[in-house]
Amino acid sequence: MKNQGNTKKQILVLGGTGKTGSRVVSKLQQMDWPVRIGSRNATIPFDWNDQGTWPAALQGIDSVYISYQPDLAVPGATDTIRELANLAIAKGVTHLVLLSGRGEEEAQACEKIVMNAGTNWTILRASWFNQNFNEGYLLDPILYGQVDLPVGDVPEPFVDVDDIADVAVAALTQDGHAGQLYELTGPRLLTFREAIQEIAAALNRPVQYQQISMDDYKAMMQEYQIPDDYIWLISYLFTEVLDGRNASLTDGVQRALGRKPTDFSEYIRKAIAAGAWQVTA
Repeated sequence: MKNQGNTKKQILVLGGTGKTGSRVVSKLQQMDWPVRIGSRNATIPFDWNDQGTWPAALQGIDSVYISYQPDLAVPGATDTIRELANLAIAKGVTHLVLLSGRGEEEAQACEKIVMNAGTNWTILRASWFNQNFNEGYLLDPILYGQVDLPVGDVPEPFVDVDDIADVAVAALTQDGHAGQLYELTGPRLLTFREAIQEIAAALNRPVQYQQISMDDYKAMMQEYQIPDDYIWLISYLFTEVLDGRNASLTDGVQRALGRKPTDFSEYIRKAIAAGAWQVTA
């Protein structure tokens, strides 16, 4: 096992302040594992847009968790992942763990690059995150009581970010995960409307859901001065990925961790207990 004796080797967590990366860092630190946070503001900075920061960040690193910002689907991501993988191998990295997106052809092209990089690899191909409802772009609409999205009754097996982090930590610290592609979903399918209804019921306050056109959604994001690259990404995900291609459950969490994935209702309970969706005066 990687965690036996004094064999703990340093792990670099790219996207170390993001939804998954921050949790991976926290879990590794709780295990007293040597971890380097890969972010622009870290002591040894890492910036996806400045390759000059990469060598120092990778120096002395054994394993890397790769969470690419903003998403593997964006133009140029494959070139960036290829350059990172090549440099990591040259620096002696022995294991790459890539967070990927389910149903995204561009993300799967990045997966192949990591698989063929010449070292151990693990792929975490994840569904839409539960935490988008309380830590992402859906938080403010839920607080406002009105969620407008360009998607109808397409079911999605929302996955909990804590489950993703648990799988990542297992892959980074335990034997037996190299060469594995884990497709990570939650335990049931929900439409966005159903998910919002569950949240509203748990909060005991009304939150309305309305399907709108993509053009109207883009206009709304522009009105709120959302950056153009983020508008492009959200538009891509809602038009290309949410077409029913991911409307199935997988056993990735069970295979990786030997337990069932977190149900959406349990995610809601934990989020409320942590203070999510509190309306302040």
